[in-house]
Amino acid sequence: MAAEQWNIDPAHSGAYFVVRHMVVSKVRGAFTRWNGTLTVDEERPENSRVEVHIDAASVDTRDPKRDAHLRSADFFDVERFPEVTFRSTRVASRGRDRLQVIGDLTIHGVTHSVTLDVDVLGRGKDPWGGERAGFSAKTAIHRGDFGLLWNQALETGGVLVGEKVEIELEVEAVKAEQPAAAAKK
Repeated sequence: MAAEQWNIDPAHSGAYFVVRHMVVSKVRGAFTRWNGTLTVDEERPENSRVEVHIDAASVDTRDPKRDAHLRSADFFDVERFPEVTFRSTRVASRGRDRLQVIGDLTIHGVTHSVTLDVDVLGRGKDPWGGERAGFSAKTAIHRGDFGLLWNQALETGGVLVGEKVEIELEVEAVKAEQPAAAAKK
């Protein structure tokens, strides 16, 4: 079986993040506009690839003032850096239905290698004759590594925004249509 092309279905997928706020709680957010493609080789996972593009201005933490601050030059600086990207550089099997996807994550114009721990959730036919596959992925980054340095010291100690950012992806992908000529081969 050759590698198969899949497109992320953004209506049934999510790109989420969690960060500490004022040391005592966590704020959760998401990006509402993003897309990506997967090249999946089930027999040889090392031949698989992932590419994701996220509209940084689509950040949503359910607080319009905070979201505006996150879009500003203090954080994502969406005027200068409108997109967050991830491009895999290596995929490895970690046992049944588990993968490790290593790749280049670019945020705020800065690129670092990150490792995603991925659970393969399965695949099946949808009611419209298409084929879908599900994946769940997690990683954590230090926002300062990407130039997201803004913070504010608290009177009681600590800082307003935590350094560690947990990232979670829930992906439902749709198998790409194969051209009729290619399907006959």
